[in-house]
Amino acid sequence: MKKTASAHWQGSLKEGKGTISTESGALKDNPYGFNTRFENAPGTNPEELIGAAHAGCFSMALSLMLGEEGFTPDSIDTKATVTLDKDGDGFAVTAVHLEMTARIPNIDQATFDEIANKAKTGCPISKLLNADISLDATLQS
Repeated sequence: MKKTASAHWQGSLKEGKGTISTESGALKDNPYGFNTRFENAPGTNPEELIGAAHAGCFSMALSLMLGEEGFTPDSIDTKATVTLDKDGDGFAVTAVHLEMTARIPNIDQATFDEIANKAKTGCPISKLLNADISLDATLQS
């Protein structure tokens, strides 16, 4: 399976502007630029998109792994916080912190923790990133 996304950029780093689109059309000409990345202007940025991808990937991996153990989640809610730090002359994504809350009938805390940690390391986006990945997992009753 291959999926595509594209970016268009015009101008210098600080004054320039770009758009990001995805093959599915979920994103179409969404604006991004220096101001959306470093100054909280409206639009998106690569770190936010990585966070969305990681939160979605982790949630799906957790659902899969729960199913393999005979559990079906009522809900899984995941937030990913991506850290971009100065790295020499440039920048690097150094960490992703996942915060997940789930409702899963008939599961005990130890089993939940074990499966959540497997999903943290096993999801394809986790495997892609060269960053410290941490997880706060909460089981709701």
